Amino acid sequence: MAENKIQTATTAKREILSKNGNKTLQDYMKSMEGEIKKALPSVLTPERFTRITLTALSSNPRLRECTPQSFLGAMMSAAQLGLEPNSQLGQAYLIPFRNNGKGCMECQFQIGYKGMIDLFYRSSEASSLTAQVVYENDTFEYELGLEPKLRHIPAEGDRGQAVKVYAVFHLKNGGYGFEVMSMDDVKRHAKRYSKSFGNGPWQTNFEEMAKKTVLKRCLKMAPMSTDFARAISQYETVKTGISEDMYEVTNEAEYSVMEAEDGELEQQIQE
Repeated sequence: MAENKIQTATTAKREILSKNGNKTLQDYMKSMEGEIKKALPSVLTPERFTRITLTALSSNPRLRECTPQSFLGAMMSAAQLGLEPNSQLGQAYLIPFRNNGKGCMECQFQIGYKGMIDLFYRSSEASSLTAQVVYENDTFEYELGLEPKLRHIPAEGDRGQAVKVYAVFHLKNGGYGFEVMSMDDVKRHAKRYSKSFGNGPWQTNFEEMAKKTVLKRCLKMAPMSTDFARAISQYETVKTGISEDMYEVTNEAEYSVMEAEDGELEQQIQE
């Protein structure tokens, strides 16, 4: 059964890539309707996913300049996770950027803050998850060690500039964990690991992206569903080819929790 799936995916991949011609990205999407349907989990219908992705293409001219391989790879990453790309829900983003080494536009897949939360709640062990921004006039204290503590009282009125961001998760069995980062830490992290730091949501919605960054670090300590493990393994990658695993049904696949740091994940360019 698994071997047949791989053979079918390989055949579909060859057919799609062999018919380049003057096809637009919309044409490629139409060619892949069957594969999109097979990749999507039950939380999102193929019709809605296709409509949202086409809207993203029509509203962002730079996306239409991306290589078909990178765009389709980013699109299928969103499909496998059942996340809406570039919609008002803020679940995931398809980010165009210029690859100066190749002299072309490529598309990068990014999970949004709300996408991280959605994936966490798909776990049967999840109880609550939150991420908050701390401003300079807030009361904020935290301790690590054997008895970790975190206390945050938002200031009334003018809260000042954002200085920190933190995330906290709770499990149904009483377990919990939290992570705290300064805004300077978030910026250094983004500049080092995100190809799209100079544009896209890092510039238009920095606080949301800061929350996503600290959520990702925090959730490394939490039990993760298959979907979230896949999200971690594909975090902000650029696909330069249409790989066979894009055609597998997410809920039937097994993925281990990756222990690599963000930078290593960023560098896993899939051929």
